[in-house]
Amino acid sequence: MKLEGVLFFPVTPFGSDGGVAADVLAEHVRRGMAHGPGGVFVACGTGEFPSLSEDEHELAVRTAVGEVAGRVPVIAGAGGPLGAAVRQAARAAAAGADGLLLMPPYLAQGPANGLHAYVTRIAEAAGIPLILYQRGGVALDPAEAVALARIPGVVGLKDGGGDIDRMARIVNAVRREVGPDFTFFNGLPTAELTAPAYRGIGVDLYSSAAFCFVPEVATAFRAALDEGDDAGVRRLISRFYAPLVELRATVPGYAVSLVKAAVRMEGLDVGSVRPPLTDPGPDHLRELADIVKAGRGALP
Repeated sequence: MKLEGVLFFPVTPFGSDGGVAADVLAEHVRRGMAHGPGGVFVACGTGEFPSLSEDEHELAVRTAVGEVAGRVPVIAGAGGPLGAAVRQAARAAAAGADGLLLMPPYLAQGPANGLHAYVTRIAEAAGIPLILYQRGGVALDPAEAVALARIPGVVGLKDGGGDIDRMARIVNAVRREVGPDFTFFNGLPTAELTAPAYRGIGVDLYSSAAFCFVPEVATAFRAALDEGDDAGVRRLISRFYAPLVELRATVPGYAVSLVKAAVRMEGLDVGSVRPPLTDPGPDHLRELADIVKAGRGALP
């Protein structure tokens, strides 16, 4: 399971009946695939993973797998309560997912050996590669990260904490003790803003929520980063990514709500977000439209 380039985290569309709109999800993935992502992460954070039933989760995974058709890896979200996570993992594998992104168990916090047992159980149930998501109550030290990286089936770590010092020590320890092929990527909301900093500690991959609605901006940013075009990187950050982050910070949950609203602005009826998330109001929608326009205007 090789991941490279821009990682695509599609939203999960909901129809007028309130259920997952599989046909709209297929179109959303189809449009994204036209811009060459290096991997598709379905039913994850941007896909409102916490709000999906097990049946809805499996439907989303099957839909993405069918649309991608083996062109790039499809990674499914899983996590939360152990029993639910085990079933999600098994059903995602049966639906054809190439791997899992394991969300942390948010409410039940245990010691390091408890987290190790949790990850082990889910990795065994899945039988496909598993990427850990470090965020919230999961903040690993280097020794803990090494122990988790040694679990059979664990192939990567996505960081949503943003502690660069901690991540630098984790990256060095895991690559020294486990091997150079272990995958790391920056999973902060609007990760492009911090992509240069993570690249400085040897973490080149990042998740791109912006790819959902302005894939041409997301791919241009990645190209500028890869080519060492510092001026291009700064231009896109100052005109698009930084203003988007400022708007995102105004309301809890906007890391998902703004993305879904922007996808609707682009002409795809993906519906509203589910509670406890809320859709942006008119003023914020106008501001979002201006930010998207500025992002396109900043393209080479």
